[in-house]
Amino acid sequence: MVTILGPTASGKTALAARLAYELAGEVISADSRQVYRRMDLGTGKDLADYEVDGRRVPYHLIDICEPGTKYNLFQYQQDFHEAYAKIVERGHLPILCGGTGLYIEAVLKGYALSPVPQNEALRQRLEGKSLEELTVILEDLKRKTGSTMHNRTDVDTAQRAIRAIEIEEHNLTHPMAERQLPPVDSLIIGVAVDRDERRRRISERLQQRIDDGMVEEVRGLIDEGIPPEDLIYYGLEYKYITEYVIGRITYDEMFSRLEIAIHQFAKRQMTWFRGMERRGFHINWIDGLLPMDEKIEMIYQELSGVNGS
Repeated sequence: MVTILGPTASGKTALAARLAYELAGEVISADSRQVYRRMDLGTGKDLADYEVDGRRVPYHLIDICEPGTKYNLFQYQQDFHEAYAKIVERGHLPILCGGTGLYIEAVLKGYALSPVPQNEALRQRLEGKSLEELTVILEDLKRKTGSTMHNRTDVDTAQRAIRAIEIEEHNLTHPMAERQLPPVDSLIIGVAVDRDERRRRISERLQQRIDDGMVEEVRGLIDEGIPPEDLIYYGLEYKYITEYVIGRITYDEMFSRLEIAIHQFAKRQMTWFRGMERRGFHINWIDGLLPMDEKIEMIYQELSGVNGS
C-alpha cells in the first residue's frame, strides 16, 4: 500500500488520484468528516480531483454516512479493512490518503479497538464544562492509559472532547486486548508545503468554498432537520458556519474565526505527523510545490527502493 498524508490544502488528494491513475490504484480516504453525505464543501472533498484525464479514479470511504450521525475510529477501521481487502482482491494498489492522523496511524499500526458505549452518568458530570477544562481532563486520562489516540487535532469542540474522554475512561477500566487487526505495511509519502504558502492556500481555498456555496450547504443541512448542535459537533467549518447561520456570530466573526481555526488545525496536523515519526513511522516528505510529474517520479523512485528493483 501507499499512504499519502499531509495537512489541509497541501494537494495530497490530487497527488493520490494521479498516482492511482498511473498505477491502477484505488484511493481509500483517511478523513474523519468526508464520510458524511451532502457535507461536500465544508469537508473539502475536492471530488473533481478524482477525475484524471477524463477517467474517474475509484475512491472509498467518502459519502458513506448520513449527516448528524457520529462516525468513529472503530467503524473506520472496519470499513478500511473491508475496502482494502476488496482492492487487493481486484489486483489493484490501495492508496490511503488523508489528513486525519489518528485514522492513518490506527490502520497502519493495527490498533485493537472495541465499540465504546455512551456513558450517560459521565456525560452529565461533564455537561457545562468548557473545552479547556475538558482538555485538561482528557490529558490526565491519557497519562493514565498511556494513550496516543486523542490530541487536539480532532478534539476541537466540547462534544468531541466529551466523546474522547468517554473512550479513554472506557479504556481505563476495559484494557485493550492483544491486537486483533494486522498492521498494514505501507510506503508513506508526506506532502509538505512551507508555512506561508500553506496559509495562503488555506485562506484562498476558504474564500473559494464560501463563494461556491458553503454557507448554503450548511443552511440546507439544517433545513433537512439536522440539529445545529450536531453540525457544530463536526468542528471547523460546520462549527463556525452553523453558529453564523443560527445567529450566534456575525459573518465577519465567522470568517475570521474559521480562518484562524483552519490555520491552527493544519499546524496540529503537522504536529501529529511529526509525532508519528517519533513513534517509529518513516515518512518520505516531498515538496508540495513541485510539479505533479516530479512528485509522481519521486514516488516511483521510493517504490522502486521498496521493491528492490
